[in-house]
Amino acid sequence: MTQSNSNGIQKNSETVHNFVWTGRNDLEDGALGTRVHHITKQVQSSDLGNELTDSAIALVGFASDAGVARNKGRVGARQAPNLIRQALANMAWHSDTHIADLGDIECNDGQLEVSQKQCASVIANALSTNKVITLGGGHEVAWASFQGLAEHLHKAERLHKTERIDKDQPIHKPKIGIVNFDAHFDLREFESEIADVKPSSGTPFNQISDYCHTHQWPFHYACLGVSAASNTKALFNKADQLGVWYEHDRNMTQVNQVAQLVTLQKFIAECDYLYLTIDLDVFPAATAPGVSAPAARGVSYEALAPFLEQIFKHSEKLIIADIAEYNPDYDIDGQTARLAARLCWDIASAMASD
Repeated sequence: MTQSNSNGIQKNSETVHNFVWTGRNDLEDGALGTRVHHITKQVQSSDLGNELTDSAIALVGFASDAGVARNKGRVGARQAPNLIRQALANMAWHSDTHIADLGDIECNDGQLEVSQKQCASVIANALSTNKVITLGGGHEVAWASFQGLAEHLHKAERLHKTERIDKDQPIHKPKIGIVNFDAHFDLREFESEIADVKPSSGTPFNQISDYCHTHQWPFHYACLGVSAASNTKALFNKADQLGVWYEHDRNMTQVNQVAQLVTLQKFIAECDYLYLTIDLDVFPAATAPGVSAPAARGVSYEALAPFLEQIFKHSEKLIIADIAEYNPDYDIDGQTARLAARLCWDIASAMASD
């Protein structure tokens, strides 16, 4: 495989298709009975950009829990993408926009970094013509998502540079707004002389911060729903050092909502692009039992919904999103799968309305 010059993204990564999109057919309703499985086509990343996938939303699976294993969590998330697809397939669809399912990147034998680069390659290629939703997998998917977004923006900048008249004009540094709904900062150290310290599901936003620092890009990171009981003082210090905007789970209440939504609006206004990432362990364990690290308290869907709606109002900036940490091994009656699928449906519907 060839390598790009900007960040080592691998080219021509092949995905695996091992899911069949089927579901209910309400023949009596004709076109008005459309469901997600009707408008979803399986394609390879290299086939994007033709008439079939023009303006479609690209769906990518990242079948990995190597990062969760490294982070000493409960493994099982690598099974998630197809089970989320299964819960999504029968949902009603109200848009003319199609979904292009690009299949899964599978992380085998703990080869996390290789798989992240492969996933990033697929994402970068898709972003040149389509918006992207990635289904994890552990939250290590965030580093794959960001690398793919970064590679896409580097490509766009190189193209713009060759086309512009004033070659001496300074390169624009993209302002990417990262909104993470999560009980954890995921700002752990990823490099150290200590052998156990390496990239994992707990490190992606520190890796992203390091990438932004290296490339002199601004680092705009919001982590909403943080649990003080699940993050050490070192992690809070790291968040403060990096200028992270965070809200505690205990403060995600109706009393504080207006002020928080104002802050979110300012955050969005300062960004060129939005990257939305949802770790399902932000929800209470009663709502989302099927996760690696279930939350004793968490934040309810009702409390988070206004924040999602605020983001969806700016769907022109929202070009990439992912959903992470669904672990089928610990789910009850598929309720976490349905939650993940509904979130995916919400995001896809917002992207389709742009």
